[in-house]
Amino acid sequence: MTLEVRNATGVIVAALLLCAAPGPLAQPTEFTNNFKYNRGQAIQPIFEGWSWAPDGSVNMHFGYLNRNYAEQPEIVIGANNRIEPGEPDRGQPTFFYRRTNRNLFTVNVPKSFGPREELVWTVTFNGHTERAIGWRQAEWEIDPVGGATGGGNTDPERLANKPPALTIQPLAPVTLAVAATLAVVIQDDGLPTPRPRAKPAVGQETPPTLQGGTSAPVNVPQAAEARPAAGAPADRPLGMVVSWIVWRGPGDVRFEPRYAQPKDGATQTQATFSVPGEYVLRATADDGAAATHAQVAIKVPAGTATTGGR
Repeated sequence: MTLEVRNATGVIVAALLLCAAPGPLAQPTEFTNNFKYNRGQAIQPIFEGWSWAPDGSVNMHFGYLNRNYAEQPEIVIGANNRIEPGEPDRGQPTFFYRRTNRNLFTVNVPKSFGPREELVWTVTFNGHTERAIGWRQAEWEIDPVGGATGGGNTDPERLANKPPALTIQPLAPVTLAVAATLAVVIQDDGLPTPRPRAKPAVGQETPPTLQGGTSAPVNVPQAAEARPAAGAPADRPLGMVVSWIVWRGPGDVRFEPRYAQPKDGATQTQATFSVPGEYVLRATADDGAAATHAQVAIKVPAGTATTGGR
């Protein structure tokens, strides 16, 4: 069958030849909106809510969703990674782990920041510009994550718990070829007492991830990227742990162990860098109810050694 399309003057402008298949008509392929892409997708900043700081100023809390299942880019501070108004650098990450990463950083704004004023985090990647817009809407006021009053918590140990304190020790010389030793000293009150976690539901299925590019998404049972997203529970042991992520830098870093437990008030983690460059690594000490962060700057040359620290 030939389908003719004419314009107003009757001239044929397009033709489509529809050929019938010799056999039975093929069934249409079913598609869903649940495709999982390794790369090529956007990064969505997320405004998590706001809270009052002790001095009466306002803390605005942010995280992000990297829609890719493998691609973990560096997006430097500037036109493609900025917070407005004011200076574009407000301490946000420039290295983006895959998938969802919640409550990662806080931007403090002054007491004069009005209820209708907006703080906007803009990220452009893979041709997509996404924004998180935060303002002091009453319903978005939150307790500190893990705070004693969060979620109506009445556990006496959690009410008495104080966040751990951590100090990153000076680094030895760092090279690309040799893992760096990240040493942390921990001070904590020992609360809350570690308790066994609930067992996962019987028959719970692990969602498949995608292998392949954006042109032909195919779900397979193997993980496209072996590491979990930053902050994922994975094999986290009970009690106090110290974990590390890349906050800023040109490439991924392998941390071993992923969760280090203190021995005599200290932990050590081996960091192996994928590419040379300037990095900011972030340590988190988490006692199971409250967490504290600290950062260290490291310059990793391709050849000769250097020291880093901040």
